Amino acid sequence: MSDAAPACDSPDELTPEWLTASLHEAGFSGTVTAAEVERIGTGQMGTSYRVTLGWDDPEAAYSAGAPATVVAKMAAGPPEARAIIAEGYRNEVGFYRELAHTLAVRTPRCFFAANTDDFTCFTLLLEDLAPATPGDQAAGLTAEEAEHAVVNLAGLHGPRWNDESLLDVPWLSRHSEETASFYADVLAGAIPTFLERFGGWVGPDDPATLDEVPRHLAAWLTTRPERFALIHGDYRPDNLMFPEHGAGVSAVDWQTLGLGLPGRDIGYLLATSLEPEVRRAEERRLVGRYHQELLAHGVDGHSLEECFDDYRLGVVQGPLITVLGAVYANDPNDKSDQMFTAMITRSLAAIRDLDPWSLL
Repeated sequence: MSDAAPACDSPDELTPEWLTASLHEAGFSGTVTAAEVERIGTGQMGTSYRVTLGWDDPEAAYSAGAPATVVAKMAAGPPEARAIIAEGYRNEVGFYRELAHTLAVRTPRCFFAANTDDFTCFTLLLEDLAPATPGDQAAGLTAEEAEHAVVNLAGLHGPRWNDESLLDVPWLSRHSEETASFYADVLAGAIPTFLERFGGWVGPDDPATLDEVPRHLAAWLTTRPERFALIHGDYRPDNLMFPEHGAGVSAVDWQTLGLGLPGRDIGYLLATSLEPEVRRAEERRLVGRYHQELLAHGVDGHSLEECFDDYRLGVVQGPLITVLGAVYANDPNDKSDQMFTAMITRSLAAIRDLDPWSLL
Protein backbone atom coordinates (compact mmCIF):
# COMPACT_ATOMS: atom_id res chain seq x y z
CA MET A 1 0.00 0.00 0.00
CA SER A 2 1.21 3.48 -0.76
CA ASP A 3 -0.06 7.03 -0.61
CA ALA A 4 2.02 7.93 -3.68
CA ALA A 5 -0.80 6.94 -6.03
CA PRO A 6 -3.76 9.33 -6.30
CA ALA A 7 -6.97 8.94 -4.38
CA CYS A 8 -10.23 8.83 -6.34
CA ASP A 9 -13.00 11.31 -5.71
CA SER A 10 -15.67 9.69 -7.86
CA PRO A 11 -16.57 6.17 -9.02
CA ASP A 12 -15.94 7.42 -12.57
CA GLU A 13 -12.26 7.52 -11.67
CA LEU A 14 -12.19 3.76 -10.97
CA THR A 15 -10.95 3.09 -14.47
CA PRO A 16 -9.12 -0.05 -15.62
CA GLU A 17 -5.91 1.99 -15.85
CA TRP A 18 -6.23 3.33 -12.30
CA LEU A 19 -7.15 -0.10 -10.93
CA THR A 20 -4.20 -1.72 -12.68
CA ALA A 21 -1.77 0.79 -11.18
CA SER A 22 -3.35 0.51 -7.72
CA LEU A 23 -3.43 -3.28 -7.64
CA HIS A 24 0.20 -3.37 -8.70
CA GLU A 25 0.81 -1.77 -5.29
CA ALA A 26 -0.53 -5.00 -3.76
CA GLY A 27 1.83 -7.10 -5.86
CA PHE A 28 -0.49 -8.18 -8.67
CA SER A 29 1.19 -8.01 -12.08
CA GLY A 30 -1.76 -8.45 -14.44
CA THR A 31 -3.62 -5.75 -16.33
CA VAL A 32 -7.22 -4.81 -15.58
CA THR A 33 -9.01 -4.41 -18.90
CA ALA A 34 -12.56 -3.77 -17.68
CA ALA A 35 -14.26 -2.56 -14.51
CA GLU A 36 -17.96 -2.74 -13.63
CA VAL A 37 -18.80 -0.42 -10.71
CA GLU A 38 -21.91 -0.88 -8.52
CA ARG A 39 -22.88 1.17 -5.43
CA ILE A 40 -23.31 -0.94 -2.29
CA GLY A 41 -24.24 -0.15 1.30
CA THR A 42 -25.89 2.93 2.78
CA GLY A 43 -22.94 4.53 4.56
CA GLN A 44 -23.35 8.21 5.37
CA MET A 45 -19.72 9.03 6.22
CA GLY A 46 -18.37 7.32 3.10
CA THR A 47 -19.48 5.61 -0.09
CA SER A 48 -18.66 2.06 -1.12
CA TYR A 49 -18.70 0.36 -4.50
CA ARG A 50 -18.27 -3.22 -5.62
CA VAL A 51 -15.91 -3.31 -8.60
CA THR A 52 -15.99 -6.38 -10.82
CA LEU A 53 -12.61 -6.71 -12.51
CA GLY A 54 -11.81 -8.00 -15.97
CA TRP A 55 -8.20 -9.20 -16.25
CA ASP A 56 -6.23 -9.51 -19.49
CA ASP A 57 -5.26 -13.08 -18.52
CA PRO A 58 -7.85 -14.25 -15.98
CA GLU A 59 -6.35 -17.70 -15.47
CA ALA A 60 -2.92 -16.29 -14.67
CA ALA A 61 -4.38 -13.52 -12.50
CA TYR A 62 -6.54 -15.83 -10.39
CA SER A 63 -3.78 -18.43 -10.01
CA ALA A 64 -1.61 -15.62 -8.59
CA GLY A 65 -4.36 -14.74 -6.08
CA ALA A 66 -5.74 -11.67 -7.81
CA PRO A 67 -9.32 -10.80 -6.85
CA ALA A 68 -12.30 -11.03 -9.19
CA THR A 69 -14.01 -8.23 -7.30
CA VAL A 70 -12.93 -5.57 -4.83
CA VAL A 71 -14.77 -3.03 -2.71
CA ALA A 72 -13.74 0.59 -3.25
CA LYS A 73 -14.45 2.95 -0.37
CA MET A 74 -14.07 6.72 -0.63
CA ALA A 75 -15.19 9.98 0.92
CA ALA A 76 -18.72 11.34 0.56
CA GLY A 77 -20.42 14.70 0.56
CA PRO A 78 -19.31 18.29 -0.12
CA PRO A 79 -15.84 19.52 0.95
CA GLU A 80 -17.11 21.38 4.02
CA ALA A 81 -18.83 18.23 5.32
CA ARG A 82 -15.77 16.09 4.64
CA ALA A 83 -13.56 18.49 6.57
CA ILE A 84 -15.67 17.93 9.68
CA ILE A 85 -15.27 14.14 9.55
CA ALA A 86 -11.78 13.98 8.05
CA GLU A 87 -10.48 12.59 11.34
CA GLY A 88 -12.66 9.53 10.79
CA TYR A 89 -11.25 9.09 7.29
CA ARG A 90 -7.76 9.37 8.77
CA ASN A 91 -8.61 6.69 11.31
CA GLU A 92 -9.78 4.19 8.72
CA VAL A 93 -6.85 4.69 6.36
CA GLY A 94 -4.45 4.52 9.30
CA PHE A 95 -6.04 1.35 10.60
CA TYR A 96 -5.55 -0.53 7.35
CA ARG A 97 -2.18 0.98 6.57
CA GLU A 98 -0.51 0.82 9.98
CA LEU A 99 -2.41 -1.38 12.43
CA ALA A 100 -4.49 -4.17 10.89
CA HIS A 101 -1.51 -6.44 10.24
CA THR A 102 -0.49 -6.24 13.93
CA LEU A 103 -3.85 -7.55 15.19
CA ALA A 104 -5.85 -10.78 15.11
CA VAL A 105 -9.23 -9.19 14.39
CA ARG A 106 -10.82 -10.46 11.19
CA THR A 107 -11.35 -7.59 8.75
CA PRO A 108 -11.16 -7.22 4.96
CA ARG A 109 -7.71 -7.33 3.43
CA CYS A 110 -6.68 -3.93 2.13
CA PHE A 111 -5.09 -4.01 -1.31
CA PHE A 112 -4.52 -0.28 -1.66
CA ALA A 113 -4.88 2.95 0.35
CA ALA A 114 -4.47 6.52 -0.87
CA ASN A 115 -5.42 9.91 0.53
CA THR A 116 -4.91 13.65 0.15
CA ASP A 117 -2.88 15.44 2.81
CA ASP A 118 -5.99 16.79 4.53
CA PHE A 119 -7.83 13.43 4.34
CA THR A 120 -10.93 14.96 2.78
CA CYS A 121 -10.36 12.57 -0.13
CA PHE A 122 -9.30 8.94 0.25
CA THR A 123 -9.66 5.61 -1.49
CA LEU A 124 -9.41 2.10 -0.09
CA LEU A 125 -9.49 -1.03 -2.21
CA LEU A 126 -10.69 -3.79 0.09
CA GLU A 127 -11.32 -7.50 -0.12
CA ASP A 128 -14.90 -8.23 -1.14
CA LEU A 129 -16.37 -10.34 1.67
CA ALA A 130 -19.44 -11.47 -0.34
CA PRO A 131 -21.41 -13.65 0.11
CA ALA A 132 -21.08 -12.60 3.76
CA THR A 133 -23.77 -10.08 4.70
CA PRO A 134 -23.99 -7.35 7.36
CA GLY A 135 -26.05 -7.83 10.47
CA ASP A 136 -29.32 -6.02 11.07
CA GLN A 137 -29.16 -3.66 14.05
CA ALA A 138 -32.92 -3.34 14.48
CA ALA A 139 -33.40 -7.12 14.45
CA GLY A 140 -30.38 -7.59 16.70
CA LEU A 141 -28.19 -10.62 17.20
CA THR A 142 -28.82 -14.12 18.42
CA ALA A 143 -26.66 -15.34 21.30
CA GLU A 144 -24.74 -17.51 18.84
CA GLU A 145 -24.03 -14.57 16.53
CA ALA A 146 -22.97 -12.46 19.49
CA GLU A 147 -20.51 -15.16 20.54
CA HIS A 148 -18.86 -15.13 17.12
CA ALA A 149 -18.67 -11.34 17.35
CA VAL A 150 -17.03 -11.25 20.80
CA VAL A 151 -14.44 -13.83 19.73
CA ASN A 152 -13.44 -11.55 16.85
CA LEU A 153 -13.48 -8.54 19.16
CA ALA A 154 -10.90 -10.16 21.42
CA GLY A 155 -8.67 -10.33 18.35
CA LEU A 156 -8.79 -6.53 18.20
CA HIS A 157 -8.14 -5.91 21.88
CA GLY A 158 -5.84 -8.73 22.95
CA PRO A 159 -2.74 -8.53 20.73
CA ARG A 160 -1.92 -4.92 21.71
CA TRP A 161 -3.47 -4.80 25.17
CA ASN A 162 -1.84 -1.96 27.17
CA ASP A 163 0.70 -1.51 24.38
CA GLU A 164 2.30 1.82 25.26
CA SER A 165 3.68 2.25 21.73
CA LEU A 166 0.09 2.99 20.68
CA LEU A 167 0.28 6.18 22.74
CA ASP A 168 2.89 7.45 20.31
CA VAL A 169 0.65 7.08 17.24
CA PRO A 170 -0.20 10.77 16.67
CA TRP A 171 -3.56 10.26 15.00
CA LEU A 172 -5.00 7.86 17.59
CA SER A 173 -7.26 9.75 19.97
CA ARG A 174 -7.62 9.15 23.69
CA HIS A 175 -9.94 11.27 25.81
CA SER A 176 -8.46 13.93 28.04
CA GLU A 177 -10.46 15.61 30.80
CA GLU A 178 -11.06 18.51 28.42
CA THR A 179 -12.41 16.41 25.54
CA ALA A 180 -14.45 14.27 27.96
CA SER A 181 -16.15 17.38 29.32
CA PHE A 182 -16.78 18.59 25.79
CA TYR A 183 -18.55 15.34 24.86
CA ALA A 184 -20.62 15.50 28.04
CA ASP A 185 -21.80 18.98 27.09
CA VAL A 186 -22.52 17.96 23.49
CA LEU A 187 -24.54 14.95 24.65
CA ALA A 188 -26.51 17.02 27.16
CA GLY A 189 -27.37 19.46 24.39
CA ALA A 190 -28.43 16.70 22.00
CA ILE A 191 -30.71 14.77 24.36
CA PRO A 192 -33.72 17.16 24.19
CA THR A 193 -33.64 17.00 20.38
CA PHE A 194 -33.36 13.22 20.51
CA LEU A 195 -36.29 12.85 22.92
CA GLU A 196 -38.41 15.24 20.88
CA ARG A 197 -38.06 12.86 17.97
CA PHE A 198 -37.91 9.46 19.70
CA GLY A 199 -39.75 10.10 22.97
CA GLY A 200 -42.94 8.43 21.75
CA TRP A 201 -41.09 5.18 21.01
CA VAL A 202 -39.01 4.71 24.15
CA GLY A 203 -40.12 3.16 27.44
CA PRO A 204 -41.46 5.16 30.40
CA ASP A 205 -38.20 4.85 32.38
CA ASP A 206 -35.91 5.67 29.46
CA PRO A 207 -35.93 9.50 29.50
CA ALA A 208 -34.85 9.66 33.15
CA THR A 209 -32.12 7.08 32.57
CA LEU A 210 -30.89 8.98 29.53
CA ASP A 211 -30.87 12.34 31.32
CA GLU A 212 -28.50 10.86 33.90
CA VAL A 213 -25.82 9.95 31.36
CA PRO A 214 -24.27 13.40 30.69
CA ARG A 215 -23.76 14.01 34.42
CA HIS A 216 -21.40 11.02 34.61
CA LEU A 217 -20.00 11.01 31.08
CA ALA A 218 -16.78 12.96 31.64
CA ALA A 219 -15.79 10.69 34.53
CA TRP A 220 -16.80 7.63 32.51
CA LEU A 221 -14.71 8.58 29.46
CA THR A 222 -11.57 8.93 31.57
CA THR A 223 -12.03 6.07 34.05
CA ARG A 224 -9.51 3.21 34.39
CA PRO A 225 -6.82 4.81 32.18
CA GLU A 226 -4.34 2.12 33.25
CA ARG A 227 -6.15 -0.36 30.99
CA PHE A 228 -6.48 0.46 27.30
CA ALA A 229 -6.49 -1.06 23.86
CA LEU A 230 -7.51 -0.18 20.33
CA ILE A 231 -11.30 0.09 20.35
CA HIS A 232 -13.55 0.05 17.31
CA GLY A 233 -16.04 2.49 18.85
CA ASP A 234 -19.06 1.34 16.82
CA TYR A 235 -18.80 -2.45 16.99
CA ARG A 236 -22.35 -3.59 16.24
CA PRO A 237 -24.27 -5.71 13.69
CA ASP A 238 -24.36 -3.18 10.85
CA ASN A 239 -20.55 -3.02 10.96
CA LEU A 240 -20.08 -6.79 11.11
CA MET A 241 -20.10 -9.16 8.14
CA PHE A 242 -21.56 -12.59 8.85
CA PRO A 243 -20.82 -15.57 6.60
CA GLU A 244 -23.58 -18.03 5.81
CA HIS A 245 -22.69 -20.34 8.68
CA GLY A 246 -21.97 -17.77 11.41
CA ALA A 247 -18.33 -18.39 12.30
CA GLY A 248 -15.67 -16.11 10.87
CA VAL A 249 -17.34 -12.76 11.52
CA SER A 250 -15.41 -9.78 10.08
CA ALA A 251 -15.48 -6.16 11.26
CA VAL A 252 -15.62 -3.19 8.88
CA ASP A 253 -15.91 0.63 9.10
CA TRP A 254 -12.99 1.75 11.24
CA GLN A 255 -13.68 5.49 11.25
CA THR A 256 -14.47 5.54 14.98
CA LEU A 257 -11.20 3.81 15.93
CA GLY A 258 -9.51 5.10 19.07
CA LEU A 259 -7.80 4.18 22.32
CA GLY A 260 -9.83 3.47 25.41
CA LEU A 261 -11.19 0.99 27.90
CA PRO A 262 -11.72 -2.27 25.96
CA GLY A 263 -14.97 -2.94 27.80
CA ARG A 264 -16.57 -0.10 25.86
CA ASP A 265 -16.69 -2.26 22.70
CA ILE A 266 -18.17 -5.38 24.25
CA GLY A 267 -20.55 -3.38 26.43
CA TYR A 268 -21.78 -1.49 23.40
CA LEU A 269 -22.14 -4.63 21.30
CA LEU A 270 -24.15 -6.65 23.79
CA ALA A 271 -26.20 -3.76 25.18
CA THR A 272 -27.35 -2.44 21.80
CA SER A 273 -27.59 -5.71 19.87
CA LEU A 274 -29.27 -8.21 22.20
CA GLU A 275 -32.83 -7.97 23.41
CA PRO A 276 -32.71 -7.35 27.19
CA GLU A 277 -34.01 -10.80 28.14
CA VAL A 278 -31.39 -12.47 25.92
CA ARG A 279 -28.62 -10.23 27.27
CA ARG A 280 -29.57 -10.95 30.89
CA ALA A 281 -29.50 -14.68 30.25
CA GLU A 282 -26.30 -14.75 28.18
CA GLU A 283 -24.06 -11.83 29.22
CA ARG A 284 -22.02 -13.73 31.81
CA ARG A 285 -21.32 -16.52 29.36
CA LEU A 286 -20.50 -14.16 26.50
CA VAL A 287 -18.17 -11.99 28.56
CA GLY A 288 -16.54 -15.19 29.79
CA ARG A 289 -15.99 -16.32 26.21
CA TYR A 290 -14.47 -12.95 25.34
CA HIS A 291 -12.22 -13.13 28.40
CA GLN A 292 -11.10 -16.63 27.46
CA GLU A 293 -10.08 -15.34 24.03
CA LEU A 294 -8.21 -12.39 25.56
CA LEU A 295 -6.12 -14.84 27.57
CA ALA A 296 -5.43 -16.81 24.40
CA HIS A 297 -4.07 -13.60 22.84
CA GLY A 298 -1.61 -13.16 25.71
CA VAL A 299 -3.49 -10.85 28.08
CA ASP A 300 -2.62 -11.53 31.70
CA GLY A 301 -3.36 -9.93 35.06
CA HIS A 302 -6.96 -9.29 34.04
CA SER A 303 -9.49 -11.37 35.96
CA LEU A 304 -12.89 -12.45 34.72
CA GLU A 305 -14.68 -10.33 37.33
CA GLU A 306 -12.60 -7.30 36.37
CA CYS A 307 -13.50 -8.00 32.74
CA PHE A 308 -17.18 -8.20 33.62
CA ASP A 309 -16.98 -4.87 35.49
CA ASP A 310 -15.39 -3.30 32.41
CA TYR A 311 -18.28 -4.70 30.37
CA ARG A 312 -20.72 -3.11 32.83
CA LEU A 313 -18.97 0.22 32.35
CA GLY A 314 -18.95 -0.25 28.60
CA VAL A 315 -22.73 -0.25 28.18
CA VAL A 316 -22.67 3.57 28.45
CA GLN A 317 -21.19 3.66 24.94
CA GLY A 318 -24.70 2.78 23.75
CA PRO A 319 -26.54 6.03 24.51
CA LEU A 320 -23.48 8.14 23.67
CA ILE A 321 -23.20 6.82 20.11
CA THR A 322 -26.94 6.40 19.58
CA VAL A 323 -28.00 9.91 20.57
CA LEU A 324 -25.22 11.68 18.69
CA GLY A 325 -25.70 9.43 15.67
CA ALA A 326 -29.45 10.03 15.56
CA VAL A 327 -29.30 13.79 16.10
CA TYR A 328 -26.55 14.39 13.56
CA ALA A 329 -27.55 11.76 10.96
CA ASN A 330 -27.38 13.07 7.41
CA ASP A 331 -30.37 11.16 6.07
CA PRO A 332 -32.93 10.13 8.70
CA ASN A 333 -35.49 7.59 7.49
CA ASP A 334 -37.80 4.90 8.80
CA LYS A 335 -35.07 2.26 8.82
CA SER A 336 -32.62 4.42 10.77
CA ASP A 337 -35.41 5.41 13.19
CA GLN A 338 -36.04 1.72 13.91
CA MET A 339 -32.33 1.15 14.38
CA PHE A 340 -31.84 4.04 16.80
CA THR A 341 -34.97 3.13 18.76
CA ALA A 342 -33.76 -0.45 19.24
CA MET A 343 -30.29 0.73 20.25
CA ILE A 344 -31.44 3.30 22.80
CA THR A 345 -34.10 1.16 24.49
CA ARG A 346 -31.79 -1.85 24.77
CA SER A 347 -28.81 0.14 26.04
CA LEU A 348 -30.79 2.11 28.62
CA ALA A 349 -32.23 -1.15 29.96
CA ALA A 350 -28.65 -2.39 30.30
CA ILE A 351 -27.66 0.72 32.26
CA ARG A 352 -30.52 0.13 34.68
CA ASP A 353 -29.64 -3.56 35.02
CA LEU A 354 -25.87 -3.20 35.37
CA ASP A 355 -25.48 0.14 37.22
CA PRO A 356 -22.20 1.29 35.63
CA TRP A 357 -22.21 4.51 37.68
CA SER A 358 -21.43 2.57 40.86
CA LEU A 359 -18.08 1.58 39.32
CA LEU A 360 -16.83 5.13 38.74
